[in-house]
Amino acid sequence: MAFRVRSGPIYNRRMAIDIDIAYVARLARIELSEEELERIGRQLGGILEHAALVQELPTDGIEPTSHPLPMVNSFRPDQVIPPIERETALSQAPESEEGYFRVPPTLEAE
Repeated sequence: MAFRVRSGPIYNRRMAIDIDIAYVARLARIELSEEELERIGRQLGGILEHAALVQELPTDGIEPTSHPLPMVNSFRPDQVIPPIERETALSQAPESEEGYFRVPPTLEAE
């Protein structure tokens, strides 16, 4: 199994996955040192290796499941309650403007 960890992508021979950890960290606005990138790369490599082993298991004749144990719907019935007043909600916000929450921009112009 060969992995390239630094700022480049990770390659897993068993699974066709190409992940650039440094790029994903930048997207998530997480600052990682070279040591952290290498450690996360090794951990991700172990996860991908395990996933590849699981994919190799013989599953013919086994019905797919979403949970290993039978489950029963445990949701409570919906209860209609009055909504919170706009002024009450806005009074808890750090900033509001013209009856709306004011938040910092989420998209940056390049």
